[in-house]
Amino acid sequence: MEWFLIIPFMFVLFALNMRIYLAMFAAILAYFTIFAQMPIQIAVQRLIAPTQNPSLLAIPFFILLGTLLGTTGIASRLLRVADLIVGRLPGGLGHTNVMLSTLMGGLSASNLADAAMMCRMLVPDMIKAGYNRGTAAAITAASALITPILPPGIALIIYGLVADVSIGSMFVAGILPGLLCAALLIGAVYLVAKKEGHKPSRTTRPTAKETGSTLAAAWPAFLLIVVIIGGIRLAIFTPTEAGAIATVATVIIGLFVYREMKFSDLTSAFGQTARQTSAVLLVIMMSSALAWIFSLEQAGVALADWIMSLTQNPWLFLLIVNVILLVFGMFIEGNALLIILVPLLKPVVLQLGIDPVHFGIIMILNLALGTLTPPVGTVMLLTCNLTDTPFGEFMRRGWPFILAVFIALMLVTFVPFISLALV
Repeated sequence: MEWFLIIPFMFVLFALNMRIYLAMFAAILAYFTIFAQMPIQIAVQRLIAPTQNPSLLAIPFFILLGTLLGTTGIASRLLRVADLIVGRLPGGLGHTNVMLSTLMGGLSASNLADAAMMCRMLVPDMIKAGYNRGTAAAITAASALITPILPPGIALIIYGLVADVSIGSMFVAGILPGLLCAALLIGAVYLVAKKEGHKPSRTTRPTAKETGSTLAAAWPAFLLIVVIIGGIRLAIFTPTEAGAIATVATVIIGLFVYREMKFSDLTSAFGQTARQTSAVLLVIMMSSALAWIFSLEQAGVALADWIMSLTQNPWLFLLIVNVILLVFGMFIEGNALLIILVPLLKPVVLQLGIDPVHFGIIMILNLALGTLTPPVGTVMLLTCNLTDTPFGEFMRRGWPFILAVFIALMLVTFVPFISLALV
């Protein structure tokens, strides 16, 4: 079992702030050179093998799609739709923030991209409307957590690939949990708005003419959502094909329908997509080699036997997993944890009779919550940086919204119907 030392070694490197893929690579090299003493060529083969999976093409397509949305005019039109729906509630701009994240979640695949976009589009107006800067930042960060749960979230794709679960099933399973998060966040915003005296962003009911014109202007965005979800659900095309079709359609809408996107925006989006895709794929390559090591050493079987010796109650197991993920999520990036832990936990999940789709939604929601918690919550750090919000102020104002997401996590964990009803 000496080989098992590569895992604490890897986590020590994480704690020393080494890049995730480099820490994983160091652990892999340690295994092949010190513990297993295998030819290093096998390590190279294990690193390259996952890149041959055509399903990975879905990742750059949906990253590009999310990157393009801010420059096409789609996001600004969805903002008007969101204001139309919830603008009359107390604290209207806060509700609009959550609703826009929900609408964008069906198009943008990245919570970081979503948070960055909201910081530019809504936070300045929220502050002008009387929102405390910390409250505005906290609402923006919390609402961005809806994005990885709703299809086509990148985490849904990664889990499907790592756990060998249908990506289409993961997409459909994320719909109700995502909407549940949105509803609970709107409830939290309502309570905070009533306490702090925030007013609605609009005082009159929308007229039929205003409603019609607003929805008509946003029809391309709704068409994209229907194409992505409906096409996959009806097995018309694969998630990869859906990403390609939606990306091409978005470019056409931005250049020729709304005419708000420039060719320079397109080239910039390609550059950002290349960088983000490279970061994701490097982690996937390293994790694939680690998963091969875990399989070779039967680590998953050993972990399953150990957990089964402690408890054979699936609900207690899920509670333990949630506690572990909440703690680990404070220190390690979510996608990396997802890729490392799924190969270890899947044998236990199957042995306890837990649906792997349901378990995937639990993991993704849990790790999304980790992006809001210190010390390395990526969405929290990005939002605080872009809005000039002190970290302490963010945490002081953000606890009602973190609590709302935590309640959603508990409901999704112990009510499988929420994840599996549409599947």
